[in-house]
Amino acid sequence: MIRRLPDSNFYLHSLAPTPLAPVALFPGDVPIWCKLEFLNPSGSTKDRIARFILGKAWREGRLQPGDTVVEASSGSTSIAMALTSAQLGVKFIAAMPEGVSNERVLMIRAYGGAVRFTAKADGIHGAIREAERLAAEEGCFLPRQFHNMENAAAHASTTAREIAEQIPGGAVDAVVSGVGTGGTLVGIYQGLRQTGSPVRPVLARPIQLDGTSEVECCSFSSRIPGVVDSVSTIFKPEEMPDLETIEVRDGDAIDTTRQLIGKGFPVGPSSGLNYFAARQIAKKLGPSARIVTVFPDRMERYFTTELFTPYH
Repeated sequence: MIRRLPDSNFYLHSLAPTPLAPVALFPGDVPIWCKLEFLNPSGSTKDRIARFILGKAWREGRLQPGDTVVEASSGSTSIAMALTSAQLGVKFIAAMPEGVSNERVLMIRAYGGAVRFTAKADGIHGAIREAERLAAEEGCFLPRQFHNMENAAAHASTTAREIAEQIPGGAVDAVVSGVGTGGTLVGIYQGLRQTGSPVRPVLARPIQLDGTSEVECCSFSSRIPGVVDSVSTIFKPEEMPDLETIEVRDGDAIDTTRQLIGKGFPVGPSSGLNYFAARQIAKKLGPSARIVTVFPDRMERYFTTELFTPYH
């Protein structure tokens, strides 16, 4: 369906549902139901929040032609915001910590966006401060992805509804995701609960144990981009009394990502993290449990990172 937004010379397409695929990576495994979010237009699940937040602001007149959007992001959200801004005909600035892969910077610039780098040592917190400064001083529209509950609402109203329609029987026993903004895990959990699904939320938490040199910034582990700690106000564990946490060695997440790529899934490191954790919870819940996870983004934005070292 194509829908024209008021006073816009551009069209925004409603996102087509992404597939929910049963994936058994290893012999004898119970399949994990994986939402193939890397098939969204910009290559990640962040298209959902970009379309939802910017589209709503546009319809309500809070975002207008000639305006500028600014967001703090280590990559995928900035790419999705840049694409959506290009479609709306507004400007976009990404505030990003130094050290992100150059592929992400090039994608943002290709969509007409600008990049403002902040000190790598300041991590995502420094990028957030820069985005807030630009919004205040230059009057930019600030989506505030780490604090805006519309982030979770986007997933509750779209991703979760799609999963409920796609999963056999309509019910999910557990949903597994790493947390950056928290919108994916919170939104899918809330949305599935609204459909009557007896789902439990599972946090996939990467931990760095092997002393590998740093290749990425602003994460629980420096090797799993976009999965960050102590930033989100959307993700509130105290509001999820049934929350379970699965810790995953970052090396296991990277290895699993490479195995997924080798099986034809063109994904990034957070997909390996999510799948590894989903296998652990599947072993605990048993073969009849329906476990859902997300493959958040595509592999192309990681070509110059450690993920692709074996192929150089």
